[in-house]
Amino acid sequence: MNPDRNTLIEQLEDDPEIWDFIIIGGGATGLGTAVEAASRGYKTLLLEQHDFAKGTSSRSTKLVHGGVRYLRQGNVALVLEALRERGLLRKNAPHLVKNQSFIVPNYDWWEGPFYGIGLKIYDKLAGDLGLGPSENLSKEETLDYIPTLEPGDLNGGVIYYDAQFDDARLAINLLQTIFDHGGTALNYMKVTGLLKANGLISGVTVEDQEGNHNMELQARAVINATGMFTDQIRQMDNPEASSLMQPSQGVHIVLDKSFQPGESAIMVPKTDDGRVLFAVPWHNRIIVGTTDTPLEEPSLEPRATEEEINFLLTHAARYLTKDPEPEDVLSVFAGIRPLVSPGGDDDTASISRDHTLLIDPSGLVTIAGGKWTTYRKMAEDTINEATVVAGLDERESVTENLRLHGWLKNSDAAEPFELYGSDALSLKKIAQEHEGWASRMHPNLPYTPAEVVWAARNEMARTVEDVLARRTRALLLDARASIEIADLVADLLAEELSRDEQWKSKQVAAYQELAKGYLLTS
Repeated sequence: MNPDRNTLIEQLEDDPEIWDFIIIGGGATGLGTAVEAASRGYKTLLLEQHDFAKGTSSRSTKLVHGGVRYLRQGNVALVLEALRERGLLRKNAPHLVKNQSFIVPNYDWWEGPFYGIGLKIYDKLAGDLGLGPSENLSKEETLDYIPTLEPGDLNGGVIYYDAQFDDARLAINLLQTIFDHGGTALNYMKVTGLLKANGLISGVTVEDQEGNHNMELQARAVINATGMFTDQIRQMDNPEASSLMQPSQGVHIVLDKSFQPGESAIMVPKTDDGRVLFAVPWHNRIIVGTTDTPLEEPSLEPRATEEEINFLLTHAARYLTKDPEPEDVLSVFAGIRPLVSPGGDDDTASISRDHTLLIDPSGLVTIAGGKWTTYRKMAEDTINEATVVAGLDERESVTENLRLHGWLKNSDAAEPFELYGSDALSLKKIAQEHEGWASRMHPNLPYTPAEVVWAARNEMARTVEDVLARRTRALLLDARASIEIADLVADLLAEELSRDEQWKSKQVAAYQELAKGYLLTS
C-alpha cells in the first residue's frame, strides 16, 4: 500500500460515482467501520478532519481488556463481549497485541480472597480465549514481580492476565487494511455539511485542510463515527438534536522504567475517586493512569489540570517505593472518553462503556460510545444496520478472522521494527537507502529516520506532529526529546512531501508549541 493523498483527492474530484458508505471520523470506531465495510466489498470512503487517531484513539491506557471494573459494576454482558473481542484482536494483530500480566496488591486482609474470587470469574468468562489463569500470590511472590511496590502492610497480591497494545499503531494498521480491501481513507478532510435529497441524507460537503479543495460527495449512507464530536455532526443534520455525549477526560503520566522494573503491571481496583488505577510497562516506560473528569466541551488537544496530575503523582507514590516528582514525568497526555449519557449522568466513572447505535429520521447512522477493545464488534453492528439504510445487499461480516495489515505471528523476527510486523522487511530496505537512516535520531528514543520516511511514503503522515505523536510515539515517551528531533523530522518530511523552508519552519514551531503542553516542567 502506498496511498498518495494528492492522487486520492484528484480521483475524488474526477469520480462522480456514488459511495456505498461515507464514514466521518478516523479514530478507532471510524477506521474499524471502514475496514468492516471494505472487507465486505462495499465501496467505502472514510474522511477525517485532522489526522487518524488524533483524538481519544491515540490517548488510551494502551490496554485491550475485558474490564475488571465492569464486572464489579455487574455489566457481565459487556465483559463477555470485551473478553471475546480481546481474544480475536490478539489473533488478528499479534504483532501489536501482547499478553500482559497484572498484579493487584493486597494491603487489607479481605482484598486477597475478594479480588481472587472476582478474577477467577473473569478467567471463566474469557473461556477458550483466556490469556492465562489468575493466582493468589504471597507477599514475597508479589515483590518478585514488582520489586518497587511499597512493602509496608503488603499482605500479598493476585496476578491475572489481560492484553496490551499500541493504540495509534493499530489505528494505522486499520487504515492500511482499508486500502488492502479496496477502500479509501483521507486525513485532513473536514466534513462541513450534510447533503440531503427529499429530506434524506445523500452525501457530504468536504473541505480539504491542506489545500483549496472543496467538494460534494454522494453516498448511499453516511455514518457518523466522530467520537467526542458526535453531537456536532448530529446537529448538522438536525439543529434541534439533543446532546448524546457526556465527555470525560482521562489523564496519564509517563515515567522512566526505573520506577517499576520488571514486566508486570500494577492494577489498583479502587482509588479515592472510585476509579481503577494502572501502572503499565509500555515501550520501556511506565504509564500511570487514569483520571475521570467530566468536561463541558470536547477539544482536539485537551490539557491535564494540576489537580489531575497531583492525583496521579500522589497515587503512584502511595504504591511505589520511588516517589515520582513533577520533574520525573517524561510526558503527560490527556484523552477524552466519548461516553454516551442520554440521561445527563454527571458521574462519568459510572457511565457504561457499551456502544450506542442510532439511526435518525434523515438516515444518518451514528455509532457512539464503546472502547478500543470492542471496536470490531461496534463496526460489525454498524455496517449491519447501515446496509439496510443504504438499501444494499446484505453481506456476511468477515472481520472475526480477518488478519489486519502487518500481521506477523513472530514479530521478534522483525527487530528492530517489530511494531511494523510484516512491513519490517520493507522498512529495513528504506533504512539502507541513506547512511544514518538506520540510526536512532535521539539517544532517549528508539526511532530512526527510516521510520519517518516510511510514515510519509506508506502511512499518510503529513506533519511533524503526525510522525512524532502517532506514527512513532516519541511525544508520549519523552516529550522533551521529541522536541529536540523536530528539525530533523521536518527535514525528512519536507524532502518526501516536496515542501519548502517556510513549511519546515512553521512545522517545527507548531510542533514545539504543541509538545510544550506535554511537559510538566520547563
